[in-house]
Amino acid sequence: MPDTITAAEASVSGFLDGDYDDAAGYYTPGAPIADTKAPDVPIEERWQTRKFEARLVNPANRRKLSIIIVGTGLAGASAAATLGEAGYRVKSFCYQDSPRRAHSIAAQGGINAAKNYKEDGDSVHRLFYDTVKGGDYRSRESNVYRLAEVSANIIDQCVAQGVPFAREYGGLLDNRSFGGVQVSRTFYARGQTGQQLLIGAYQALERQVAAGTVTTYTRHEMLELVVVDGKARGIIARDMVTGAVETHLADVVVLASGGYGNVFYLSTNAMGCNVTAAWRAHRKGAYMANPCFTQIHPTCIPVSGEHQSKLTLMSESLRNDGRIWVPKNQADCEKDPRDIPEEDRDYFLERIYPSFGNLVPRDIASRAAKYMCDEGRGVGPKVDGVRRGVYLDFAAAIERLGRDGVEEKYDNLLDMYERITGENPYEVPMRIYPAVHYVMGGLWVDYDLQSTIPGLFVTGEANFSDHGANRLGASALMQGLADGYFVLPHTIRDYLADGPFEEIPEDHPAVVEARESVTSRIDHFLSVNGTRSVDSYHRELGNIMWEYCGMERSETGLKKAIDLIRSLRDDFYRNVKVLGSAETLNQSLEKAGRVADFFELGELMCIDALNRRESCGGHFRVESQTEDGEALRHDEEYAYVAAWEWAGDDTAPVLHKEELVYTAIEMKQRSYK
Repeated sequence: MPDTITAAEASVSGFLDGDYDDAAGYYTPGAPIADTKAPDVPIEERWQTRKFEARLVNPANRRKLSIIIVGTGLAGASAAATLGEAGYRVKSFCYQDSPRRAHSIAAQGGINAAKNYKEDGDSVHRLFYDTVKGGDYRSRESNVYRLAEVSANIIDQCVAQGVPFAREYGGLLDNRSFGGVQVSRTFYARGQTGQQLLIGAYQALERQVAAGTVTTYTRHEMLELVVVDGKARGIIARDMVTGAVETHLADVVVLASGGYGNVFYLSTNAMGCNVTAAWRAHRKGAYMANPCFTQIHPTCIPVSGEHQSKLTLMSESLRNDGRIWVPKNQADCEKDPRDIPEEDRDYFLERIYPSFGNLVPRDIASRAAKYMCDEGRGVGPKVDGVRRGVYLDFAAAIERLGRDGVEEKYDNLLDMYERITGENPYEVPMRIYPAVHYVMGGLWVDYDLQSTIPGLFVTGEANFSDHGANRLGASALMQGLADGYFVLPHTIRDYLADGPFEEIPEDHPAVVEARESVTSRIDHFLSVNGTRSVDSYHRELGNIMWEYCGMERSETGLKKAIDLIRSLRDDFYRNVKVLGSAETLNQSLEKAGRVADFFELGELMCIDALNRRESCGGHFRVESQTEDGEALRHDEEYAYVAAWEWAGDDTAPVLHKEELVYTAIEMKQRSYK
């Protein structure tokens, strides 16, 4: 990696004057892009103004309009239930065997809402400010304020559905703190908040299925977007059980297909999570925004060896009561942690960031843990010769609250840890290490959640709009339900007000072309008959991404990664071996299509990271840091959304920049000290 340069040296080099572009030659500059849907009024009035300005669709016309929703997580299930309730004809697709198996079920710690139940100074504006600051001032102001504004409604909605949020002794809803904030605004259901929220959305969805407004298609994977006359009009999906390739047409398409963290192979995501739905839309004209912005979560169970295919997350809520430390002396790293006296322990987050301590944002905590391990003070067994772990210790909490008090808050999480590691966290400190968790990048959308393809709307983690360069904990569930229950149903009607639309026949040239592209791709994978498995390519791609486009990045490393990805992708298309046939259940075939899209996404992520020569959020460029090793942003050069346009196979992507303008808060360098 190149040597670190100071801000002064960078300025001398021309970098801070805007003359430096590491990614020159890897992309083509395009015209600026802007969000034209947010009303030009004070930020507190924008959402109410937009809801009033959005045109209405009368109930009789709603019954004539059809909507396809891809994904049944919190964003997709809540949208399908709400739009079905409104009277639209909805088709809901998921690749799992039940909507209840969507990856939202894995969220553990909680959901944010600005209700100020603790009377500790919370407000809509504070939630808005914390979210923008936590995202290192790289999110769109208007979308984030709306998210904070509707957050309180989500809790009321979910309580009415019967979601069993934790309650205080007197029966009122309880709250706890999360990283990056100094108030308690996180509502939770022990360590299974995502599961309970998804059950609530699933019940609402199934009610509409019974009413006949929603039809669900389980074990169906979207493989192509149908675009007719420039508008999204349907999808091509494969029945994953029979292998049948099906055409589904509608008046509008909604993607709620989640994130692409599995491009790194090892992540906290379910193994089936993929980018294909979003990437197929990207290739049809939907811009991909900030793809290099991926979240590294600090509290993951460390990697134990090369046998692993995924990682397990421990909820960030554990940082409320657990204290994070490493030995002060390298010689103590092999000792039983219970034998290391208090004076020989380095509670490094409390030392470096005294104002927030163990509750600093995820990117700060992750990078600090990496530094401790890089210094040789990591703990746990060596993997590839390095100890990658720090302690998360509940001894002080048990002494303060008693074991029963800790169990009441975290028992299912601590039990899960013991089942996986064989270690009892009530007796021995847990071991954690950062891992890929969530993605802030995604398809570009305007204030209405509409992509650059008219008629294609994108919700939840699949879009880019709310989290900037780092997502605060407990905000993913908030965004998914806000988009599905309270935003999309208002904004999509403005588009649907132009309906009813012309019926599209299945023999329309655009439909035929989309279907043929799917079948030819399937035929290719089955005909190569090479020597390497899909998983072996995926693992190698993931290693490249983690090494060069993970927590720490450099110009040299990113350029090397692009070359490695291109070479590996070429070999993949020549030498992959996909067993079985197309006319049956074939998981090898499913993986081949997903990994092929990961190759293209991975290259774009590296180009995006190469273009952004600044450190922000968890995206640390070694060329851009303060004298004490903290991330250094460059707002004059990089206060923009990078919206990438697909230009064709073997053609450089086109970069469109959306300028980020803040009217309600001031951009400043983050400090949690």
